[in-house]
Amino acid sequence: MQYLHTMVRVADLDASLHFYCDLLGLKEVRRKESEKGRFTLVFLAAPADESRSTELQAPELELTYNWDPETYTGGRNFGHLAYRVDDIYALCQHLQDNGVTINRPPRDGHMAFVRSPDGISVELLQAGEPQEPREPWASMENTGTW
Repeated sequence: MQYLHTMVRVADLDASLHFYCDLLGLKEVRRKESEKGRFTLVFLAAPADESRSTELQAPELELTYNWDPETYTGGRNFGHLAYRVDDIYALCQHLQDNGVTINRPPRDGHMAFVRSPDGISVELLQAGEPQEPREPWASMENTGTW
């Protein structure tokens, strides 16, 4: 398993970039704009992690700016932790066998979401190429929110 990023939703992207970059000293390493999804993702890295971020896209802080105003309550401005895993199906099976709900199953062989006992959303991403979709995951519905 490899730590990837922590995602935080921000209400004012410019103010957040000023805080994280100008004041804390993080560096913007990449940005993604989604017209269809109406959001901007900005990935930041600490100066000592910048080369690893460029090579591995980790470890990073992901700022998510939703273009349509939204009020975040109950910690919804904190998004999720993300980890790259060697075998998403094996890990999801292990978690499920131990009582963990798979909130967003890895139907695509690439991504799943679970929650910690404290309700923290954890994204699991398959290392390399997605695995071929397979059952029971391919037809499993989402459970709750993530």
